Amino acid sequence: MSSSNRPIAVLLMAMGGPDCLDNVEPFLLDVRGGRPTPPELVEEIRARYRATGGKSPAVGITQEVAKKLEQRLNQSGQDRYRVYMGLRHWHPFIKETYAELLQEQPERVIGFCMAPQQSSLSTGAYRKKVEEAQSSLQSACPVSYVGSWNRHPLLVAAIVENIRQGLEKFPADLRGNVPVLFTAHSLPERIVHMGDPYPQEVRGTVEAVTALLGNQPTRFAYQSQGRSGEAWLGPTVESAIEDLHREGQRQVLVAPIGFLCDHVETLFDIDIELKQLAKTKGMQLERIPMLNASSPLIETLVSVIADHESARVS
Repeated sequence: MSSSNRPIAVLLMAMGGPDCLDNVEPFLLDVRGGRPTPPELVEEIRARYRATGGKSPAVGITQEVAKKLEQRLNQSGQDRYRVYMGLRHWHPFIKETYAELLQEQPERVIGFCMAPQQSSLSTGAYRKKVEEAQSSLQSACPVSYVGSWNRHPLLVAAIVENIRQGLEKFPADLRGNVPVLFTAHSLPERIVHMGDPYPQEVRGTVEAVTALLGNQPTRFAYQSQGRSGEAWLGPTVESAIEDLHREGQRQVLVAPIGFLCDHVETLFDIDIELKQLAKTKGMQLERIPMLNASSPLIETLVSVIADHESARVS
C-alpha cells in the first residue's frame, strides 16, 4: 500500500469503566495496579454503579464519539481517517486496540486523550500505555500526540452553552445570581511538587469559560478525591457547598469542566451525593449537561485534530 492510500489512525483514549456489576472488582484491580480492593470498598463502588444504571455509560459514549468523529473527518470524501477507542483500565485496552489498528497498516497514529487538561497522572499515563503497546508489538509506526486543548474556543463555547441551558432550571428572576461551581477530578497533592501542569490546565479552562459568562458568580472546587491515605487537591466540592450556604446562597449550578461525558463521577458523586448534601441545607443544586457525543464536541475534536495536523506539517 502506498503511503497516500494508507489510513491515518486516530486512537481515542479514555479511562474506561466496568461494563456490568460483576466487572466492578476486576476493573478496580486494574485501576489499583493489581493491588486487591478491600471488599467493603468494592461493595460501595458497586452500589454506586447499581444506582446509576449498572455499568459505566462512558464506554458506550466514547464508542459513539469515535464513530461520529470518523464520519465527520471523512466527510470531504477522502476517507483517510480511521478512529479507534482504547481504554486505560478496561476492555478494549489500549494495547488490544493498538494491535487491531496495526492490522490496517496505518501511515501513522494520532494519540488523542479524551481529557482537555494535561497531567502526567492522566494524559501522561495514556502515552505510557501506547509506548508499552508499541514495544510489545514491536511497532515502528510513527505516533504523534494531541497536546492540551483546555482553552480551545469551540470547547469553551460548548461549555458556556451548556451552562446557559443549566441556568434555565432556576427561576428566571434568580438566574443572574446563581453561582456556577466549576469542578474537576481531584488528583493527589504530590503532583504540585512534581511541577505537574494539571492545576494550571484546569484553571485555564475555568478562566476561558468565566470570561464569556459576564457577571455570573463562579467558584471552583475539586471533586471525587481518592481513598488513598495521601493528601488530595482541594478545596472539595463539599466544602464549597458549605461556604455557599453560609454566604446565604440557596441555588448552585455545578459545571464539571474536567469531564467530557457522563460517568459515575457525574451521575453519582454530583447527581446523587452532592445533590443530597445540598438538599439537607435547603439548597437547589443542578448540574449542566455533559458534552457526551454531541455535535459541539465532535466539531471541537475535528478542529483540535486539524490544529494538530497543521502544527505537525509546519
